[in-house]
Amino acid sequence: MTQEIGVMAGKVWHTLETKGEMSLAALKKSLGTRELTADWAIGWLARENKLVLRKERNTVKVALR
Repeated sequence: MTQEIGVMAGKVWHTLETKGEMSLAALKKSLGTRELTADWAIGWLARENKLVLRKERNTVKVALR
């Protein structure tokens, strides 16, 4: 399971590096997944201080730090 989360974290990183800041929903859509591993990967990267999460109205935006 940890390996799957790590692989997904790499996909999250690459997507944000390529496309820039986006909402959580847009990020998951871009990744083509609704799996929990995407949420866990975002949490992992956020905990490692690799992401900036900010609330904008009714959505959360995600970007690389």
